[in-house]
Amino acid sequence: MKIALMDSGIGLLAAAAAMRRLRPDVDLVLSSDPDGMPWGPRTPADLTGRALGVARAAAALRPDALIIACNTATVHALPAIRAELEPAIPVIGTVPAIKPAAADGGRVAIWATPATTGSPYQRGLIRDFAAGACVTEVPCPGLADAVEAGDEAAVAAAVAVAAALTPADVTDVVLGCTHYELVEPTVRAALAERTGGAELTYYGSAEPVAVQALRRIGAAPAPDLPRTGGLTVLLSGAEGALPAAALEYAEGRLLAGEGAAVAG
Repeated sequence: MKIALMDSGIGLLAAAAAMRRLRPDVDLVLSSDPDGMPWGPRTPADLTGRALGVARAAAALRPDALIIACNTATVHALPAIRAELEPAIPVIGTVPAIKPAAADGGRVAIWATPATTGSPYQRGLIRDFAAGACVTEVPCPGLADAVEAGDEAAVAAAVAVAAALTPADVTDVVLGCTHYELVEPTVRAALAERTGGAELTYYGSAEPVAVQALRRIGAAPAPDLPRTGGLTVLLSGAEGALPAAALEYAEGRLLAGEGAAVAG
């Protein structure tokens, strides 16, 4: 079994690690676009073109499914990628976990990129799935870039800014960018200070999207299987190594522990 994941950068590590934990036997293909990142500032048409290139590179290795491990790419490029690859290769998009976070009608903070915060896309999700909750959209300027660079100080600074914008009485937090899940411990620490140690519930998309991918191909989680799955890294279409910044995160270290090459 082979599962491919795509993103502009290392935001795909969270979903890849979730898939590895769920299915230690699966071969993983990580397809990213260091030559074209970041995708966020690009026009929708330009972003779709870059994403299609990354998807085609992954598809050439004939995976059983492809996960678009990027919220922005899912918004703009999912229809085009599905039109080209399905039904031969099921394509699974990533949606912020607003619906489960709002299910209990609590006070929800959605951490997202500045471009996504307040966007028609996110406002639509809030309208459709969070009508009974008190929702605050929290822009996180610079956080995804800091995570991508593996810059711990910059991550801490960006998290502090976002934490200050988060209501102190929040009960649930949606990590609405795949990069943010890589620094969840830092986010938790900052918000614990902000909320006086209140116990918050955090929602990410990595494990749900991995479970959905398995479901789409008729497979099930089997975390106790031997860890026999391989790892292939594609960088703007060419086979390469995990970026060194990936080792700053537990998810990257998990994948690198399989003997994957890491860029110096």
